[in-house]
Amino acid sequence: MKKAAASSILIIIVLAVFVLANSFYVIDEGTQCVVIRFGEIVRATTKAGLNLKIPLLETTVVYPKKVMSLEGDSQRIPTRENQFIIVETTSRWRIVDPVKFYESVTTTETAYSRLRDIVDSAVRTVITSSGLNEVVRSSNLINDLQHEENFALGSESEDVEMEDFTGEKIVYETIERGRRALSSEMADIAREKVPEFGIELLDIVPRQIRYSDELTESVYNRMIKERNQIAQRFRSAGEGRKAVWQGMLENERRRLLSGAYSEAEKIRGQADAEAARIYAEAYGKDPEFFRFWRSIEAYRKTVPNFDKVLSTDMDFFRYLYSPSGR
Repeated sequence: MKKAAASSILIIIVLAVFVLANSFYVIDEGTQCVVIRFGEIVRATTKAGLNLKIPLLETTVVYPKKVMSLEGDSQRIPTRENQFIIVETTSRWRIVDPVKFYESVTTTETAYSRLRDIVDSAVRTVITSSGLNEVVRSSNLINDLQHEENFALGSESEDVEMEDFTGEKIVYETIERGRRALSSEMADIAREKVPEFGIELLDIVPRQIRYSDELTESVYNRMIKERNQIAQRFRSAGEGRKAVWQGMLENERRRLLSGAYSEAEKIRGQADAEAARIYAEAYGKDPEFFRFWRSIEAYRKTVPNFDKVLSTDMDFFRYLYSPSGR
């Protein structure tokens, strides 16, 4: 009897300890829970601390209270210009109503799945109605900055600005909203659908935006076209400068040749005058010899070209038959 009584007391003590231990539950900082009785929600506890529950009849489901992140799937989405881009997003969310959360999705894994569908749909809706520049740029600050594109030209690697060289300034397309505004619009669309899950969606941020393969090729081709246009501008400007320099060189050549010709004619005139003076001085000493010498020179140049001579009784041939010229 004593052993049976001792055993009963021990069982009672164990049961009492078990019941007492299951009568309390602890809510840690950063967590919240709902108390379930026979599958129905009895109450929700959002404050940290020690709480009571009915043992064996009531159970607790604990949810995080902190902000959680959702990594969206990589999506291939067309823009308004029907240019496909690859978009990956990150969303921040938290559970603000554990009762609704338990009733609608129950587990965080299910919440991730439902929320991912909502976010992906909102992202696709906004991007398909927006232009490519709106998606990838946040503001028009690039047009306000003093944008310069320098090129190294010549052997001295002189930096030349495109605007100075071609007279053109690079202007980028003006955007109306930009990536930040689109992110807010995505979040607003998604927020309309998440309150029924007891969830608060804080924001949606594009983590990565990259071009699709076909768009990448198109962008490269456009870049090549732009570089070719710039190269053609350089060629045209170079041809213009070449024509200017060639004109200057031609004018300088003509000026030098004209000066040289003038100087040469001046020297030639002086030389001819000096030669004439010397000849005159020399021939003036014997005029008869001068006439004889001129006649002989004339015979040497003209007689070989005569086909026939009709008469030699001419004053021109006076020295041909008579040394004295008579």
